[in-house]
Amino acid sequence: MIRLYISRIARDRLALAGAVMMLLLIALAAAAPWISPANYADQNLTERLSPPSARHWLGTDDLGRDVLSRMLWGTRVSLVVAFVAVGISTFFGTLVGLIAGYFGRWADAILMRFVDILLCFPTFFLILMVIAFLEPDIVNVMIVIGVTSWTGLARLVRGEALSLRERDFILAARALGASNSRVLFVHLLPNVAAPIVVSATLGVGGAILTESALSFLGLGVQPPDPSWGNMLSAGKDYIYFAWWLSVFPGLAILTTVMAFNLFGEGLRDALDPRS
Repeated sequence: MIRLYISRIARDRLALAGAVMMLLLIALAAAAPWISPANYADQNLTERLSPPSARHWLGTDDLGRDVLSRMLWGTRVSLVVAFVAVGISTFFGTLVGLIAGYFGRWADAILMRFVDILLCFPTFFLILMVIAFLEPDIVNVMIVIGVTSWTGLARLVRGEALSLRERDFILAARALGASNSRVLFVHLLPNVAAPIVVSATLGVGGAILTESALSFLGLGVQPPDPSWGNMLSAGKDYIYFAWWLSVFPGLAILTTVMAFNLFGEGLRDALDPRS
């Protein structure tokens, strides 16, 4: 079955391109400590705002720090934040959706009304409101993005659970005396895993955009730690004569989000049982 899914993705050129870019970005993030040409925090004011050259491939910033080194470490930071945030949101969304869809009645009513209340607030402004009461650092950013972005997945999993709970294999498990937890996690969860995986893959791109926006506004990853968002924020004041400070982080965000979205779309098609 896994070989079938891989072959389907391999036939989709856009999904395959997204997968290659995604794996390359993960490899660069993992190897950042060894391939960075300099320490991302080392300053050299004599070389501040130097354009791309053989010495500094992507130039230097206003403090003389190597932009390539900061880009590589920014890749690491952005992917870690995105993966952890998506992991948190996937956990809560899956758990709430399974409970609401399987038990129904009062559990469904209470949980879905809570979800509806959260959906009334724009997610980004809800994140801003929560961050305003917390210290803006990388851990808080991961947690806040995760606990405010699970509602869509919860509704998706609830719908799948509602359609599965009356199937014969679920009724058979109940008749054999299986506990509710066993039915939820052994029988229901594997059958809703495909949309969960697709949603998580697509959610990585959204988490990266959210983290970059928060860092751009000064509410995310704090300097001197590099993030594509705070690199964009630092470069906006020099955009007319130091274009590399804004162009390279912007291209990194664009490429990463596009890679995960392309792969997510291809994964959705590959896991679709009707295809």
